[in-house]
Amino acid sequence: MNPNPHPPNAPAIRIEPAKGLVAVNLRELWEYRELLYFLTWRDIKVRYKQSVLGVGWAILQPLLTTAIFTFVFGRFAGVPSNGIPYPLFSFAALLPWQYFASAVGRSGVSLVNSANLISKVYFPRLIVPLSAAFAPAVDFVITFGILVLMMFWYGIMPTWNVVFLPLFLLLAFATAMAVSLWLSALNVRYRDVGYVIPFMVQIWMFISPVAYPSNLVPEKWRLLYGLNPMAGVIEGFRWALFGTSAAPDAVVIVSSVIVLLFLFGGLMYFQRTEQTFADIV
Repeated sequence: MNPNPHPPNAPAIRIEPAKGLVAVNLRELWEYRELLYFLTWRDIKVRYKQSVLGVGWAILQPLLTTAIFTFVFGRFAGVPSNGIPYPLFSFAALLPWQYFASAVGRSGVSLVNSANLISKVYFPRLIVPLSAAFAPAVDFVITFGILVLMMFWYGIMPTWNVVFLPLFLLLAFATAMAVSLWLSALNVRYRDVGYVIPFMVQIWMFISPVAYPSNLVPEKWRLLYGLNPMAGVIEGFRWALFGTSAAPDAVVIVSSVIVLLFLFGGLMYFQRTEQTFADIV
């Protein structure tokens, strides 16, 4: 019996850590696209496995939240809605927000939850938080259908600005990934991050224009308010659907710049710490 399990002419595969500031190997990610699909589909099935309502939870949660916001902020507090019926105003904001919150909640703990997989086989670790950020897109598509029905019910047609809607959806995805890359990598080393994420997301919602329009923020604070990237996403989403204001202003511009910087930093930090995941997790 040959003591050497490898044939003499077999090609050798050498795995080395990424080099450079941000060394995302797009070709390698493409080669592992089937794994990305499998992990995404696994997350979708696990979410609704053995649940009575199934995908109904994707509809029930934003509808109940919209009802609460309508009574508390729309009727009792009298928060303006820029000429749009308040239920429609708040539901339209909840769509990108709930995608962001769900993506961050899943991706932030995705590496730790996939510890058995990470410690046994090699694959681009970026696939794990990436798949967790893709999975909530299913909920978004379902709830977007409800939004279309609500717009029909209230007799409101989308403006021509709707052609820009995919750009703001892409900005929402980039924001979720930027935050998730930092949190998922940090959670491998500091498990407290997993406990902080739900609290952070809850606070983040109230400093984002979900239940109120961003024009309530005084003009002198609008640039500072734009440092919250979800402010630009939500306002851009409403503008694309309803044309509730002028073209995206400084809030959206500042938010977009912050997302790009945060995403670049997240990729750099993720790649620098990726080689230690299997040892620590």
